[in-house]
Amino acid sequence: MSDGIKTHTNGAILEITIDRPKANAIDLAASRRLNDVVTSFRDDPRLRVAIVTGAGEKFFCPGWDLKAAAGGEKSDEDWGVGGFGGLNYPRNLDKPIIAAVNGIACGGGFEIVLGTDIIVMEEHAKFALPEINVGVLADAGTIKLPRRLPYHVAVEFLMTGRWMDAAEAKHWGLANHIVPQGQALAKAREIARQLADGPPLLFPAIKQLIRHTEVLAEHEAFALHDSLDAVQRVVRSEDLKEGTRAFAEKRKPVWSGR
Repeated sequence: MSDGIKTHTNGAILEITIDRPKANAIDLAASRRLNDVVTSFRDDPRLRVAIVTGAGEKFFCPGWDLKAAAGGEKSDEDWGVGGFGGLNYPRNLDKPIIAAVNGIACGGGFEIVLGTDIIVMEEHAKFALPEINVGVLADAGTIKLPRRLPYHVAVEFLMTGRWMDAAEAKHWGLANHIVPQGQALAKAREIARQLADGPPLLFPAIKQLIRHTEVLAEHEAFALHDSLDAVQRVVRSEDLKEGTRAFAEKRKPVWSGR
């Protein structure tokens, strides 16, 4: 069973679509399914990039399915190894994920967006963490948002539950691209193709280095740099030699992932 989570692969690119009418809300089963999909993506050497989006034209994802909550699901359920939606705290996920935000993303849906690496949003997209209005802590949002936005902007957003439109999100650096309605997936696919053609060893090195150094002082970050396995694989790789040869020969590199 898909539990409303659809997947499609195109070469090295995995597309994940939340398709749960009417609003793409996520219940316990859908969250666990998303976790399984993210874990499989992480562990499949054939897959290099993922895109996550929502079905339809209005909602990316509004977060937790409150009908399921009313039916007995609790906020402290086991949502899966990576938390709600699979992207709250995924383990050792060193491949890039692109969010194609096709509409409203609030609550846990916005937290899924915050768990991605590149964000493409349509011009009508809107965001909020409205949990404050029902006395629920948006834990992943509270941890991540002040690392993405200026402190005072993030705190106001968390404490009021107000809405942010695409233009404001772009202003604060929360969006990479804003596109017309209906074009987020096409733009995400364009970026994904570019990444899929890139050097395979570099993306894990970039993500590991960011993840392990984001709270370190600069000199500590450089001291840690050489100890990371992904960084050392780049330094010792045939791809590094290939990249320099290709530059000198004025041709496109042929990456081997070695």
